[in-house]
Formats: sequence, C-alpha cells, structure tokens
Amino acid sequence: MSSDDTAEVIAAAPGLNGFAADVKTGLTGATKRLSCRFFYDGHGSKIFEEICALPEYYLARAEQEILEDYACDIVGRFSIGLTLLELGSGSATKTRVLIEALLAHQGHLQFVPIDISPTILRQSSDDLRDRYPKLEIHPVAAEYREGLARAHQMVSGPLLILWLGSNIGNFEREEAANFLRALCQCMSKDDRLLIGIDLRKDKTVLEAAYDDADGVTARFNLNILNRINRDLGGTFNAKSFRHEAIYNEELGRVEMYLVSDADQNVHISDLGCTVSFEQEEEIHTENSYKYSLAEIDQLAQCGGLCIEDQWLDRRYRFSLNLFATAD
Repeated sequence: MSSDDTAEVIAAAPGLNGFAADVKTGLTGATKRLSCRFFYDGHGSKIFEEICALPEYYLARAEQEILEDYACDIVGRFSIGLTLLELGSGSATKTRVLIEALLAHQGHLQFVPIDISPTILRQSSDDLRDRYPKLEIHPVAAEYREGLARAHQMVSGPLLILWLGSNIGNFEREEAANFLRALCQCMSKDDRLLIGIDLRKDKTVLEAAYDDADGVTARFNLNILNRINRDLGGTFNAKSFRHEAIYNEELGRVEMYLVSDADQNVHISDLGCTVSFEQEEEIHTENSYKYSLAEIDQLAQCGGLCIEDQWLDRRYRFSLNLFATAD
C-alpha cells in the first residue's frame, strides 16, 4: 500500500456472528457474563477515548509518560528496517511517540495496526497517513491472534509488536501466559514485544480509575447493552442497570459488573430468546488484572519469554516491558 492511498482496512475479524454467539452463551448461562472484547464498537471506542482523558484514569497518562521519556532508548535498540505492529491499536495516540522516533531513526516505517473496530482503524489510519507521509500503513480489523497471523503474511523482517494499555490484564493469569506463549511461537529471535502492564496499587486508586466521578466508565460499560439493542434487536433499557467496579485484592484484579435495578425481562430478537433478570442480578463484563514486578517476571517465563528491559513511570504505577524470546 502506498502512502497516498486511502486506508484500506483488511477485515479478518469474526463479525456479528461472533458477538451474537457470545451474547447468547453469556446471558443464558447460570452466571451471566459478556466479554469485554465487544466493548469496542464505534460508540465504545469513542467513549474509551474519553476515559483515557479522565483525571482518575492514570493508566493512559503513566504509559504516555514512559513512552515520551524512553522512546529514543527503546528505538535505539533496533537496526534499520523494523516493522511496527500494534495489537488493539485504537486511535494509536500513544503509538505516535514511537512512530515519530522510528521515522527519525530509519526514515521510513511500515505500521500494521490491529484492532477489532474497523471504524476506528480507518479513522486512525487516515489521520496517521496525513501526519506522516513516510509511514506505510496496513490496518487489519481482527482479534489479536487472527490479526497477528495475517500480519505475518503481509510483512517481512524484524517486528516490534506493541501491546499497550495493559490489555493483557483482561486475560485470566493463566490465559495471559498462554497468549504470550502463542505470540512467542510467532516471534523470531529478532522480534520484540513491548507490552504495557499495570501494577498492583492501593484499592481506592484502582476503583476510582474504573468508576470515575463523571460516569464515563459507566457509559462505556452500559454501551454493550446498547450494542445488543443496535446489532441484535435487543430491548435492554440501559437506565435500569448500573455500573459497578470493585478491586478484588486477593486475586489482584478490578472486576466490572452491570447490575439490574429491578426484576425485568429482555427480548433479543436476532437470538430468538428472552433473558430474565432478578433485581440486583449481575452481568460480569470485565476483569482487569494488576501485576507486581515479580509476577511480570513469572508471566514472561511462563510465556516462553524473557524481560530484556523494563521501564516505570515516575510514580511507579505502570510498567512498560520489552520481551524477547527466551531461546
């Protein structure tokens, strides 16, 4: 793709059927749940951008600070000819720090953003192309594994794989290690994984980050009910559910729920089913795991990786970790 082309998004992700299957399975089980990976439709992605600007949501600012402080150090470790690949790229706002550093380092750069939302991919790719004429962009709309497999067919040479925003926290700890192991199997000895991981900290700080005073995170969580209405013909009244976020200190994770404020029935026409809720019944929508530095080291080892370097923000709230294959 030339740098003058309008962004052509390669769609490799499961579409509505994947969402429908998840909703049907999640809402008809004994314990109701919805997967957080479906938060990020066009509406949800825009709300998440609002979240990243909130004073309570330290994660985005802390990671941005690390990137700005250490971008030259990170980029200087690589030879010319590196391709940048990002999992869950979104608007790629933070990524621009590394894009600019890599363009200064090697003059030209291939960038493969992978995200589940084609809309946000198209918007961000067009914006990046306007800003950086020497940036060649190959956007892929996919979930992580499928997108990475597609990316390996599109580019050659060493990769710097970005996984920012502590998205690994949405995986159960064993699942996170398994996912890293799968990434490791796709990496050459010259590839590197730069991954943001949020750190364990005080309960009050964490709960405020996921339940802000302005209710933006609540809108983000509730949007998944509105998405069911839009995409699957649901009859959810989002006003009859409330957002809750709690930090489970024993498990080291923030848990998000949607809680029914009344006994109610919701019909979902595309699924041909009606879902009943009792008052105070919960839908579990997200876990966000936090890690100690020792747990990050253990995670890397379980994933077949080693920590080549690690950077923290100035207040020691967040970490950016450079992983290489252990062999």
